[in-house]
Amino acid sequence: MRLEYQILAAFALDLLLGDPRWLPHPVKLIGRFAAALESPVRRLVPNARLAGVLVVALVLVVTGALTFGLIRGAAALCPAAGDIVSILLLYTTFAARDLARHANAVYGALCANDLPEARRRVSMMVGRDTATLDEREIVRATVESVAESLVDGVTAPLFFAVLGGPVGAMLYKAVNTLDSTFGYKDERYIQFGWASARLDDAANYLPARLTAPLVAVAAALLGHDALRSLRIWLRDGRKHASPNAGLSEAAVAGALGVQLGGLNFYGGEPAEHPRMGDPVRPLERRDIRRANALMLATAALALLVFNGARVAALELSRFCCGGHA
Repeated sequence: MRLEYQILAAFALDLLLGDPRWLPHPVKLIGRFAAALESPVRRLVPNARLAGVLVVALVLVVTGALTFGLIRGAAALCPAAGDIVSILLLYTTFAARDLARHANAVYGALCANDLPEARRRVSMMVGRDTATLDEREIVRATVESVAESLVDGVTAPLFFAVLGGPVGAMLYKAVNTLDSTFGYKDERYIQFGWASARLDDAANYLPARLTAPLVAVAAALLGHDALRSLRIWLRDGRKHASPNAGLSEAAVAGALGVQLGGLNFYGGEPAEHPRMGDPVRPLERRDIRRANALMLATAALALLVFNGARVAALELSRFCCGGHA
């Protein structure tokens, strides 16, 4: 089966099923493997930065080898089995359904006027303190999470799936997981997590810059302000501490006509995040549903554009090779 069809099938599975809680998720296994390597590698390599580089290399080699081996082994038994394994592995790298599900759970609690439950549910999506958030701040946290996660949970895995199939998508998720595990700027990880953080920035560079304009196209399709989305992306997208995370967040803020960012608390300590977008109107609970719709529409556009670009590149390659012959 052609890779484009495998990706379509995997994406459809994600939208239909999400991540079944009873299945062992490869990303969790990658995270556990990375965490298990930390102590022995630190003991073996005293230099923290070099130790972190070694862990990154080991995790990527093992992830790539296992993914490739599973697919080849299944295909050796039966070509259809190889296709099925490829689709299932790709399916685990996409997170559109779960992202929307988590956000909708927050929305449902707000609609039931249950602020404690809404705070509990949004705490599963963000790292900030949520115990005292009011409704507007809960909405802001949820919309920001959907906007930021659009890249690493949906469009970037799609991008690397198109480039490198299941192995490429799984290697991207390994990079993303390494950053989530070690990419902190505290005393323990500022050196050890350096390679994980830098590699994650590099991996997301192109997907983030392809995603932001797709958000504007999705905004136009959904009746939001596409021109404002583009303007705010270009104006505010680089304000974020991350070179990538702010791009999709700014595009979503512009599309919805709201302002994101502001004061957050982490472990009781205040942290001011750059403000993105203009407060054309105040945030409201329905913005969670609007952000979800933008995320899903952008995901569908990314699937169409990335897969279409792959097909066009293959056809052009065949045409050029045939003409040369």
